[in-house]
Amino acid sequence: MTSDFVLLSDPVIAAVETSECGEPAVDAAGLRVDRREARYNPLLHFVRSGLYERLLRAEEGLPNGVRLLLVEGYRPPAVQLQQFMAYVDVLRGRHPDWTAELLRREASRFISPPEVAPHCTGGAIDLTLCSDDGVELDMGTEVNASPVASANRCYTGAPDIPAEAAANRRLLVDALTRAGLVNYPTEWWHWSFGERYWAYSTGSQARYAPLSTDQIITG
Repeated sequence: MTSDFVLLSDPVIAAVETSECGEPAVDAAGLRVDRREARYNPLLHFVRSGLYERLLRAEEGLPNGVRLLLVEGYRPPAVQLQQFMAYVDVLRGRHPDWTAELLRREASRFISPPEVAPHCTGGAIDLTLCSDDGVELDMGTEVNASPVASANRCYTGAPDIPAEAAANRRLLVDALTRAGLVNYPTEWWHWSFGERYWAYSTGSQARYAPLSTDQIITG
């Protein structure tokens, strides 16, 4: 349960000050968007405009025939809370002796505590790679595979995945890093820009605060 990276539950992330820049959330219509999570989150195709521009730039740097596939961008705070508590319940069932603090920390390897959730700012995305016709590339696990279910193969740097999957992860990492995004190391598919975790990782000022559902719809 130890790690050499900072988890979203770490107090240093909550301590990062945010100065909302007022940048709008926009429809990521220029990217291929997967709708697998739409039944839970019909607003998943919205992201901050600054993040969207960087995603388009990252896609331009991919080889011919390879595209980004956006699975989820903005996530309403209520959905974030429900998903976080559901995973805490899963862990509690497996480890009834764990304290509330330990459950919170270990849950944050898979889903962020609501009060610091990157997706709620519109500054984070879950995404993968696909071919021009939408067939997903082998990334070693499916998007949203939990640490428990994947035996930690969901970690970006997991060593025990097939060579093809490892190469595809490197391709994704290189493209998004060049575009200025930051990865959450326990989830190869989760990347962010402008929010607290990005600010902590880059030593920058956080520019995106959480957005309400009304702000997305009326923005």
